Amino acid sequence: MNRFLMAVASIGLVGLGLAPSARADEWDKKTVLTVNETIQVPNKVLPPGTYVIKLFNSVSDRHIVQIFNADDTELITTILAIPNYRLQPTEKTAVTFWEMPPGEPKALRAWFYPGDNFGQEFAYPKTAAVTIAATAHAEVPTTEAIKPAEMDTAPILKMTERGSLKPFFEALMNPPPSAATPAPEPPAALPEAPIAIPTELPKTASPYPLIGLAGALAVFIFAVVRVVRTTL
Repeated sequence: MNRFLMAVASIGLVGLGLAPSARADEWDKKTVLTVNETIQVPNKVLPPGTYVIKLFNSVSDRHIVQIFNADDTELITTILAIPNYRLQPTEKTAVTFWEMPPGEPKALRAWFYPGDNFGQEFAYPKTAAVTIAATAHAEVPTTEAIKPAEMDTAPILKMTERGSLKPFFEALMNPPPSAATPAPEPPAALPEAPIAIPTELPKTASPYPLIGLAGALAVFIFAVVRVVRTTL
């Protein structure tokens, strides 16, 4: 029994030792990334090797990404990112890359932590964003902020394929006006027909009441004459 209790206590201590590490990884999304070819990220070119990617320790902005060396002891670069979304999360880390011109290293586009629907899409400096947009025929997030202190207030822009800039959230804040449904036109007024005024009033009276009145008068006269004759 004593050995059993000691074993249970040991397992509990191991669990307590692992819990803070698991919570820390969930908070900063710490991910170990190994690449076997040269890649580029905003403001940096990374040779083949192992790197640690995690979120900057900021409560107000959860879209600042930092890349460290394999030992997580040296900061290589800090990147301003924007939210990216995927329908189906995966159990492993997922990264995507921008298409680049021949001879140039692939540009890291987005990073998704295992099990997350929302990930981080990286904003590139203007010069790199122009090249990526022209090659990929797509709009690329861009910014000039390179210091962590500037990240919270740095504006995110979109570099278009033609090399022009526009606010990243322009489509969300100012959606294009939809074609308004034209109001139905009122029905055309019908031409007024002239009103004919008759010169003679219509004969609507019936002769039968007059005939009845004449008959009653004749009966009355007949009765009067008979009374007079009887009297005489």
